[in-house]
Amino acid sequence: MIKSTRKILLPCFCFLLWFTLPATLLAQAAKTSFKFDFGSGKAADGYQKIGSDVQFDDNKGYGFDFDSKVTAVVRNPRKLLTGDYVTSDKPFYFSVNVPEGNYKVTLLLGDTKGNSNITVRAESRRLMLEKVTTSKGNIKRVSFIVNIRKPDIGTGGKVSLKPREFGKYDWDDKLSLEFNDTLPCIDALEIEKVDDQVTVYLAGNSTVVDQDDEPWCSWGQMITRFFKPGVAIADHAESGLSLGSFLNGHRLDKILSIIKPGDYLFIEFGHNDQKEKGPEDGAYKSYTDRLKLFISKIRDKNAIPVIVTSTSRRAFNDSSKVVNTLGDYPDAARRVAKEQNVPLIDLNAMTAKLYEALGNEGSKKAFVWYPANSFPNQPKDLADNTHFNSYGAYEIAKCVIEGIKGNHLGIEKYIIDAPPYDPSHPDPADTFNLPASPKNSTIKPDGN
Repeated sequence: MIKSTRKILLPCFCFLLWFTLPATLLAQAAKTSFKFDFGSGKAADGYQKIGSDVQFDDNKGYGFDFDSKVTAVVRNPRKLLTGDYVTSDKPFYFSVNVPEGNYKVTLLLGDTKGNSNITVRAESRRLMLEKVTTSKGNIKRVSFIVNIRKPDIGTGGKVSLKPREFGKYDWDDKLSLEFNDTLPCIDALEIEKVDDQVTVYLAGNSTVVDQDDEPWCSWGQMITRFFKPGVAIADHAESGLSLGSFLNGHRLDKILSIIKPGDYLFIEFGHNDQKEKGPEDGAYKSYTDRLKLFISKIRDKNAIPVIVTSTSRRAFNDSSKVVNTLGDYPDAARRVAKEQNVPLIDLNAMTAKLYEALGNEGSKKAFVWYPANSFPNQPKDLADNTHFNSYGAYEIAKCVIEGIKGNHLGIEKYIIDAPPYDPSHPDPADTFNLPASPKNSTIKPDGN
């Protein structure tokens, strides 16, 4: 009788144990490798066939997402992987449930009987591929790295998310890809978790954050476009934050729990720090002390801190020169970098050159300056001298890339498609062309 009871209880105990395991342990058991063959033809060996009707749900854990509608096209049924594809005349999304980490995403793109043109973003509008074109019969295989993060901290606790971050693509359980441009043709998709990437963590405010909606954009979600596999960009910035609130929100704790030797932390703060008016606050007080704390904590992990001075605001004097509106904060950042022997990217100086080159009026084309009704649900004019549109963010990302090259950081060898850039001679705004993402709510970001 005892032996019989033991046989019954043991499976029950294991069953109950599985459902009482911490979420982090369950996540470790989740699938981290996928191969999808898009179209209505037969699936290639080892691939999951994805037809146009496969919509995302949590039970499957993958599918076309956010009400995306696509068309399946068959060109050559004998070519199982490249003889069919999906496409749409509107942007569409595909999502896959995955655990936290870095993922190598590989796409087969193109049409065996026609041309294609595609721009790909990941998560909250991180630019991964820019206008990749293929000609008739030319199928391209392209790869990039997407960082996926969750609020849970392995050492205990959670990141204190703001209300606007709940439901944000960057913090959900999915890896989401946005396929966009004039004629996107997706033949196949492979996703594989990779642990050997150098991860560049970004700590900052709304000039760095992955902005959710057009027309706002930041350099943090544009710089992803300029790195090949080998580097992952993990943007932990959030609107309205200072060094202090980044600390208090457990965002540095989150980074410290996962950063590994040889990784980087880029630190850009100042816009919101200057609003703090306590007796111990100020550029050469709490701001300096917190910068040194960030540096010390990151170095304790054998990782590499990089100080980035705050982007200038668009403010001109009568001589058409940019006025410093950030007080002593850029200078304090430069001093800490020098004293602590930390690489410095002087974005404050570079963006001033950029705006001056564009001119007082021309520089509006880099910012969120738009007349009423330029976007859906936008009844009023937008005149924002702090936050950038896609063109401005793209140019500033190029400035950061130049800063990486100038400091000869180890990640320099992974930079692609980035010839020497001088902010005094920016790319013409009128020739910049990047398709807008969906969900144009034009809700003003919460702070800087």
